[in-house]
Amino acid sequence: MTRTAEITRNTNETKIRVAINLDGTGQQKLNTGVPFLDHMLDQIARHGLIDLDIECIGDLHIDAHHSVEDTGITLGMAVAQAIGDKKGIRRYGHAYVPLDEALSRVVIDFSGRPGLEMHVPWKRAMIGNFDVDLAHEFFQGFVNHALVSLHIDNLRGENAHHQCETVFKAFGRALRMAAELDDRALGTIPSTKGSL
Repeated sequence: MTRTAEITRNTNETKIRVAINLDGTGQQKLNTGVPFLDHMLDQIARHGLIDLDIECIGDLHIDAHHSVEDTGITLGMAVAQAIGDKKGIRRYGHAYVPLDEALSRVVIDFSGRPGLEMHVPWKRAMIGNFDVDLAHEFFQGFVNHALVSLHIDNLRGENAHHQCETVFKAFGRALRMAAELDDRALGTIPSTKGSL
């Protein structure tokens, strides 16, 4: 089974292409025009063992909001297409990831219903030129189009860069776990409803 997808999404604000391989090795080619976002997407690829090829041309002369949010949207669309009918997947994934003083927990459910609970007590509003509010916009866009429930909690941290990086690393690990195929459940839908 090949679990890959390529999505192109063009609006008046952004032009984005996302190619994904859920069963990859963590290879990545990233060019969103937002260097810190590229750094965070790299965490998803490497720690999720997901191959990602993402290119975004956005209205950065305004700010990074549309580029970050729309990248989340397009990545969510690609994950939804690549995961397919969800037969045989583990469905749930979770991860705790530390980075020095910071610790984050991410839990994901391929429920077929979008939901985001994100609780990060940011220690500052900006990480270089990156507005930390955009992390929420990225994940909101992702869950709305991947149709997952996603819980993100930064449990501790004093450095905003560390806080954000632990969130994205944990997200990659949790996504990898939830999307993995379970040899004992191949061909079945992990739900009492019979569909997700």
